[in-house]
Amino acid sequence: MSSLAPSALTSTIGPAAASAEAAAGPSAAARSGRGARLAVGAASLASCVLCWQLLASHRVNLGVATFANVPPPLEVLRAAWDLLQSPKLLRHLSSSLMRIAIGFGLAALIGVVLGLLIGRMRWARDALLPPLEVLRPIPAVAWIPLAILMFPSSEGSMIFITFIGALFPILLNTIHGVEAVDPRLIASARSLGSGRWSLFSEVIAPGAAPSIVTGLSIGMGTCWFCLVTAEMISGQFGIGYYTWESYTVQNYANIIVGMLLIGALGMGSSLLIRALGRLAMPWNALAGRPE
Repeated sequence: MSSLAPSALTSTIGPAAASAEAAAGPSAAARSGRGARLAVGAASLASCVLCWQLLASHRVNLGVATFANVPPPLEVLRAAWDLLQSPKLLRHLSSSLMRIAIGFGLAALIGVVLGLLIGRMRWARDALLPPLEVLRPIPAVAWIPLAILMFPSSEGSMIFITFIGALFPILLNTIHGVEAVDPRLIASARSLGSGRWSLFSEVIAPGAAPSIVTGLSIGMGTCWFCLVTAEMISGQFGIGYYTWESYTVQNYANIIVGMLLIGALGMGSSLLIRALGRLAMPWNALAGRPE
């Protein structure tokens, strides 16, 4: 009996230990893969900065493009430090973030609501989609003169430009998400007695949520692009105005500081939207994949 007990104990504990290792394995592999991706990203950024340093410091002329007037990274770093110590930074940031928050918030609300209606209801598609499709190809820059005429204040016109820039990516992705919902889910919900509102809230909206989050992320990027363009023309404060003002006074290092700040803010806001989307969609397998 005593000689059989260890083997029996091993046979009992073995599968449990194996299953524990299998459960811990993907987590460790995911952490390792995430670390490798971060290392590759850091190496890629470092390579870009090194190429920038070499081209700018040697004032390389490639014929098509020249780096004779491009400041090197150390000069840009000094300009960024000066901006961090300047009292104007808070005013520039607060102005741009306020315009983004209002314009993007309106675009998200209207784009998602219209997308759900157009994607689900034929009368909404027939009545609303044709004029929206006519307006969609018009670039946000082309709206600036009309926005200046329509709104008495420059703030209103800049917020309108950011709204227009973010609206159509959100709208189109929402429509696509609604159309991609499995019809069998809708039929099953109807067979179980779901009404129109419960069908929207419990089947269609959750099914379209991944596409909606994608549209929100894309819309945030275009929102920053449009805001910078609007601030260059009619702003007095903001990151776009800071970048354009640096160009007019030929402060080239500050131009790159403004560009990098815009890129960092746009990337950070898009990452925030995707992170919030993963939290809001625990049922979505793609949203739960490690990055």
